[in-house]
Amino acid sequence: MSQLSEQELVRREKLAKLRELGINPYPADLYPVNHTSKQVKEQFEEDKKVIIAGRIMSKNVQGKASFGQLQDAEGKIQVYFNRDEICTGDDKSKYNTIFKSLIDLGDFVGIEGELFTTKVGEKTVRVKDFKLLSKALKPLPLPKEKDGVVYDAFTDPELRYRQRYADLVVNPHVKEVFVKRTKLFNAMRQFFNDAGYFEVETPVLQPIPGGAAARPFVTHHNALDVPLYMRIANELYLKRLIVGGFDGVYEFSKNFRNEGMDRTHNPEFTAMEIYVAYKDYNWMMDFCERLLEHCAIAVNGTTKVTFGDHEIDFKAPYARVTMADSIKHFTGFDITGKNEDEIRQAAKDLGVEVDNTMGKGKLIDEIFGEKCEGNYIQPTYITDYPKEMSPLCKEHRDNPELTERFELMVCGKEIANAYSELNDPIDQRERFEHQLKLAAKGDDEATEFIDHDFLRALEYGMPPTSGMGIGMDRLIMFLTNNQSIQEVLFFPQMRPEKKTVAISDEAKTVLEVLKKAEKLKLNDLKTQSGLSNKKWDKTIKELTKNNLAKVEKTDDGLFVEVI
Repeated sequence: MSQLSEQELVRREKLAKLRELGINPYPADLYPVNHTSKQVKEQFEEDKKVIIAGRIMSKNVQGKASFGQLQDAEGKIQVYFNRDEICTGDDKSKYNTIFKSLIDLGDFVGIEGELFTTKVGEKTVRVKDFKLLSKALKPLPLPKEKDGVVYDAFTDPELRYRQRYADLVVNPHVKEVFVKRTKLFNAMRQFFNDAGYFEVETPVLQPIPGGAAARPFVTHHNALDVPLYMRIANELYLKRLIVGGFDGVYEFSKNFRNEGMDRTHNPEFTAMEIYVAYKDYNWMMDFCERLLEHCAIAVNGTTKVTFGDHEIDFKAPYARVTMADSIKHFTGFDITGKNEDEIRQAAKDLGVEVDNTMGKGKLIDEIFGEKCEGNYIQPTYITDYPKEMSPLCKEHRDNPELTERFELMVCGKEIANAYSELNDPIDQRERFEHQLKLAAKGDDEATEFIDHDFLRALEYGMPPTSGMGIGMDRLIMFLTNNQSIQEVLFFPQMRPEKKTVAISDEAKTVLEVLKKAEKLKLNDLKTQSGLSNKKWDKTIKELTKNNLAKVEKTDDGLFVEVI
C-alpha cells in the first residue's frame, strides 16, 4: 500500500472518531430513498417531505447554519443544514461534531427533509435528519472555482480513463456519453426486434479464430488440452444459425484483437452483426440507412450530429458509389480489368506505399484508403469491392471480378460493412485456400485457418442471405462528437500503471508547474511556487527523493526538470 497523503490520514482519523461515537460509517441496512434530485425539482412543493441520498459535493459551514450540494444519479440539489432543526434537544453534537467536523466532501449521506425556496429562488431541502451511509477515505479530484475561473479540473485523459469512477463523479458530462451509448444499443435492439429478428449469443472462446483477419488472443483449455482463441468475429457462427433455419439473427459481440492500441482501436471492442435470409446487399443498404436514422434520433433527438468540424446528417437515403468509380474519380486511374502488376505500378505512380507481399485486393485497398476514403464526410456507401478483398462475400451478379459488398463511410471512417453472403460451399473452400496462399506469402491480413465445420454447415445449404457488421464504439463516437475510442468505453485498456507516490500538496503544486515547462531555472520555479524558504527546501527535497524531479547544475545555473 502506498504512503497516505495528509488528507487521507485525516479522513482515517475521522473514521476512527465516528466508530468511537458508535456510528457505523458503512451501515448495511436499506435507506428508504423516495426522491431523486431531479424529482425534487420537477415535483417541487413547498414544505413537501422528501428522503434523498447521495454524495456531499460542497459544504459551506456558517456557524449554526450551513448550505451544501448533494449529488445523486440524476444531478445535484442544494441542502440546508440548520443546527436547531437537526438537534431539537440540548445535545447539539450531531450538527456540531458529526456534520461540521466528521462529514467530508465525497461522503454518501442520506437526508430526510422538507422542501423550501431560498431568498434567491433556489429549490432546497431543509435537513431534518441525516445519516452517514458511506465514508470516503480518498478526497475526490474536485475542481476549485475562484472569481468564475475553474482551477484544478480533472481533465488529464490518462487519469480519467484509469479512474473512471472519479471521472464520472466530478465530470457530469462524461456520464451523458455513456447514457447515450446505452440509448444507442436499446434503439438498435428495438429496431431489430420490431423487424422480427432474434438476438442470439455465440461463443467467445473459439477453436478457430474465423470471420475476420486479425491476430487473436490465444489461451489454453486444460481439460481438453487444446488451444482456444478469443473471438475476433462472430460471423461464421451466425451464418450457422441461418443454415439452422432462423430467418434473421443478430448479436452485440465483444470481440478481441491482439493488435495495437490508438485513439480509434482498443483490444476489446463491440461489434453488432446481423444476418437476414432471402435478402441481398441492396436490401441491406436500405435497411442500414433506416436503422441509423432511427438510432440518431433515439440518441440525440435529431438526425444531425456534429463531429469535429463537420455536421453529419444520418437522414436516409445515403449516396452510393462503386469502389472503381471512387478510385477513378479521385486518382484518374481505372482499376477495371487491370492485373496485379498494373495496379501495383499505378499505386507506386500515385505515391502509395506498397510491397511485394500485397495481392491485387490489398493493393486496391491501399489506393482507396490513401486517396479516396478520407473524402467521404457525409454517410456514403462504397460498393462492389474486388473479389480478392472479400473472401466471405458473394460474387457480383454482373461482374465475376467483383463482390456484392458495401462499406458505409462517415467522416472518412468505415462504420458498417455488409455483403450478399457467399453460400456456395465449393467457392467458399477455394477462397479460404486462396487466403492461405496469401498468408504464406506474408499478407498479415489474410486468414491462416480453414474452418472445416463452417464449410460442412454450408454444404447442408444456406439460403441467400445478407449480413452486416457495425462498429458500435465508432458509431457512438460519431453520435457524441468524441475523437477518441477511450472516451466511449467505461474502462479502456491501459498500459500498466506506474507505482504512484504520495506527496504533499506543496510538492503536487510545484510538480504541476514543472510539468508545463518540463525544465525551469531553480529560482524561477521557487518564485512561481510562492513557498517560504523553509517549505521550498522541504518540497524540492521531497520531489528529488521520490525521483519525480532532478536538479542539474549547468553553465547557466541550476535547473530543475521532470524525470
